[in-house]
Amino acid sequence: MAKKSASAKTPSKGKSQLNIQSWVDTFSFGKELKVKNELTGFVYFLGVDDQSQLGALIEEHSLVWQAESLKKTEREFIYFVGQNGPVWILRPRQKGTVGHGGLIDEAEYTWARDQFGALVAQIKAHAVKVLNIEFRGTDEVQDLGALVGLDMATYNYRHYVDDKQLLDLPKVSLKKTLGTLDSDLIVEAIDRARAVNTARHLVNMPPNDLNPATFAELVSKKLNLPSTAKVTVWDERKLRQEGMGLHASTGQGAENTSRMVHIRYRPKGKSKLKPIAFVGKGITFDTGGLDIKPSSAMRLMKKDMGGAASVVGLATWASNSEYPGPLDFYLALAENAVDGKSFRPSDVITARNGLRVEIDNTDAEGRLVLADVLDVACTQKGSDDPEYVIDVATLTGAIKVGLGSEIAGLFSNDDTLASAITQAGQRAGDLNWRMPLFEKYWAEMSSPFADFKNSGGSFGGAITAALFLQKFVRGKKWAHLDVYAWSDKAQGALTSSGGSGQPVQCLIEFLTDRAMNA
Repeated sequence: MAKKSASAKTPSKGKSQLNIQSWVDTFSFGKELKVKNELTGFVYFLGVDDQSQLGALIEEHSLVWQAESLKKTEREFIYFVGQNGPVWILRPRQKGTVGHGGLIDEAEYTWARDQFGALVAQIKAHAVKVLNIEFRGTDEVQDLGALVGLDMATYNYRHYVDDKQLLDLPKVSLKKTLGTLDSDLIVEAIDRARAVNTARHLVNMPPNDLNPATFAELVSKKLNLPSTAKVTVWDERKLRQEGMGLHASTGQGAENTSRMVHIRYRPKGKSKLKPIAFVGKGITFDTGGLDIKPSSAMRLMKKDMGGAASVVGLATWASNSEYPGPLDFYLALAENAVDGKSFRPSDVITARNGLRVEIDNTDAEGRLVLADVLDVACTQKGSDDPEYVIDVATLTGAIKVGLGSEIAGLFSNDDTLASAITQAGQRAGDLNWRMPLFEKYWAEMSSPFADFKNSGGSFGGAITAALFLQKFVRGKKWAHLDVYAWSDKAQGALTSSGGSGQPVQCLIEFLTDRAMNA
């Protein structure tokens, strides 16, 4: 990765830009803060489970009656109010594997991120004005996790729209002993957290504010991307000209019709890396169309653009961190609305690649917009021809039934690519699990009136959806992440329910590892 200065690039301020502010960017690193009668809190992060260090800190801060019981505790997260204010001591303890080749074990990055993220709510509850943080003997992975967690936890949608970001947070001094805190790592933590929080914010936006037209405008005008990233927008007319019948038809019943957005990132210097294309499903609201959803299933359907949101977050990280390889980010944007112009069950629509699809269910629309945009990504020529194509989509409820909300379903036609993504997800605490592309189930999609239907039977829905997408990747090495992109409750570094930023951290880790091993 490119080396940068110790101060992160803060996006332009003002209502005209999407400006997710960073708390970590305000910290005083290695400097003591001058304090006058202000409530001060103390946080210690012990890189290893060292009982002598723990005992010394307890002796330094605790009241006489507290010390004995605190020294006996087995907890990883220790809290007490001591002589000079509240004290938090975090110490990771050795854990055994849960099996599965370690692919769903909690990584040290994950532990640090979630512990420090959860700490933010306690700091706010104490109305601490000054916070002294000390990392003792931590490694770089732990440092990165802690800093990302602190920044992720400060995002709050209401604070953003009410222009109150960071107002309820203390001044912070952070120093590291028994080691050095790398200034480039601080910048990387800020960039990662901002990418995740950008994706979260886009998912949280109400659908009367975020539709295909305003989403495209936001990306092209309000992301403050550097000159290495160029944005192109195709409107419905252009989609029709390109033969993208599936994408255009999905949004034809909405007031704001379909768009495709392409963010083309090319690093300043020459790169040995080949392009990777990322495609995000961006249904800004999904009624289900004429096969309308019940109200309970429609309630959170503003989040059906979570795949596109994560791709935007990833694009901001790549651009701001000066990723050394070429990347392409595509957003397949549409609103699936109910109208006299809406597409219908039994319609037969021609895709960009020439295949004809019978509409079995208008609520299986995400795969339609993805299909045409995947074909755009897979037909780039010359130096723009992608080595890998990866799509991200809130595609099926079936995958959530099987894996829950925190583990994405991964489908891929390439074992090496699949393994790299799964391992990256484990290291980043942004898990995925590989599922089978079981071809026998494709028979469920057969149609007497077209090449195939857009949905099949009631079983194996996540698999048949992935098999559908595979028909549009032209044999490219491809991966599909079926995600939830939402947190139903506050947990870890996600201090409020709403958009989760899944799987931004996984894909950042995947790209970082790829660049380091190029």
